[in-house]
Amino acid sequence: MDEWVRQAEVWVGQAESWIRQQPPEQIYVAVAVIAVTILLLVSVSCLKSSKPNTIVLSGLSGGGKTILFYQLRDGSSHQGTVTSMEQNNDTFVLHSELERKGKIKPVHVVDVPGHARLKPKLDEVLPQAAGIVFVVDAQDFLSTMQAAAEYLYDILTKATVVKKRIPILIFCNKTDKVTAHSKEFIKKQLEKEINKLRESRNAISSADITDEVKLGNPGEAFNFSQCQNKVTVAEGAGLTGNVSSVEQFIREHVKT
Repeated sequence: MDEWVRQAEVWVGQAESWIRQQPPEQIYVAVAVIAVTILLLVSVSCLKSSKPNTIVLSGLSGGGKTILFYQLRDGSSHQGTVTSMEQNNDTFVLHSELERKGKIKPVHVVDVPGHARLKPKLDEVLPQAAGIVFVVDAQDFLSTMQAAAEYLYDILTKATVVKKRIPILIFCNKTDKVTAHSKEFIKKQLEKEINKLRESRNAISSADITDEVKLGNPGEAFNFSQCQNKVTVAEGAGLTGNVSSVEQFIREHVKT
């Protein structure tokens, strides 16, 4: 140990001697370079750690959000669930990735209840969202189509969603049922309903609309490709565990 201490003292002495021999300007430049390098490393580290890892499950009550939440976390539907008035909120590694080797980034999933009076809870979580999964009941779609379109319209026109270009996956759930509608049909009908909403709401004075961005291109029928954020449509069935499209969406936007 004493030998190591003596060696360290020699190195310190040599360093001090070298520094005294250098012009002051050169030392200042070296210190500035070191300081800038440290600052850049800290900034990059902060940016990496601040990337959002929250996925928001939204949609009308009864669409299957809570079952989807359990499938993603536990790989089980928990024998089906009743419509929840409570927010499910947890951070976990996707159940389908538990056997994977290497570093896997946990996902923070928030299941926001679809009841109308609980919609303000959605505004609380959207600023942290890396992506939004909007769950649609493909079996009972026609009877809920208008309400679903209104809810989706509200999300698509939120300033937070547009400015941050938060990607949205429209997940057509319960497509394992014989009477379920296809994702292509649901996409077209939602676009038609949103186009009606856009026309009616654009007629309202902008002074009466808060935190809302206008959708689509003037003079053209609305379609999701006109949105500033990416909107995709997929189908599956939470009850049977067919949620691979949701898992793929999550991994696309919450990097490991």
